[in-house]
Amino acid sequence: MNVNMGSIDRTIRLLLAITVGVLYFTGQLSGLAAIILGVIAVAFVLTSTAGFCPLYAPFGWSTKQGSSTAGA
Repeated sequence: MNVNMGSIDRTIRLLLAITVGVLYFTGQLSGLAAIILGVIAVAFVLTSTAGFCPLYAPFGWSTKQGSSTAGA
């Protein structure tokens, strides 16, 4: 598993996950939207921590600085 996420991509995903968490715990987000966004937030945290996005792999995308296939 090669790292295919750059630091900006990882930071944005973590910030979005934190935002969803804050909205949920402050009661601004509930019901089905909370479940769906919660699952997405967990996926964002996991991919940011690993530095690997499985959706980038089939397309050969990489947001990592200095990689041969940049884009997103």
